[in-house]
Amino acid sequence: MQPVELSEICNIAEYELERPQWRPQVLAIKERRRIPLGDNLTFLFENRETVRYQIQEMMRIERIVQPEAIAHELRTYNELIPQGGELSATLLIEYPTVEERDVMLRRLLGLERHLWLAVADRPPVAARFDTRQMATDRISSVQYVKFPLSEEQRRRWKEGARLIADHPAYRAERTLLSAELDELAADLR
Repeated sequence: MQPVELSEICNIAEYELERPQWRPQVLAIKERRRIPLGDNLTFLFENRETVRYQIQEMMRIERIVQPEAIAHELRTYNELIPQGGELSATLLIEYPTVEERDVMLRRLLGLERHLWLAVADRPPVAARFDTRQMATDRISSVQYVKFPLSEEQRRRWKEGARLIADHPAYRAERTLLSAELDELAADLR
């Protein structure tokens, strides 16, 4: 997928006018791309539209108008766009209370070695985490992960896929639904 270009970004005033029509469309896309794994992990698989929306929302919320600051947002969020045969996701680690989340973010250290995507009957591929989100005493509640798939895995995608967490403090497995497979198939082209 191509990165979002500066020419695709509206200034804040234009975005405010476009937002009421565009936001529901993007939220519908995001909902189709939101896949829970167990009760506390949620993957939001990113594409160009979700990234462009995130850039526009950050500009709006933080009142970003300087060209160099906008360029920084583009560089930062374009890293989330899947490239050449990979899936890319924002992983949200969610717990009902601040206290429980604080405990679990410490217990989930090492999650980057325990998250997988299995396609068809092929061995699972490990998630590649953005190490900038890691610390030595706890992990961040927002992680950026990529799943690089082989040509065979991409070819066999429609046969089925499963997300797997096998961390000692968090075990879950989820088979992707047919509609989810269809939605993410475009990212693999």
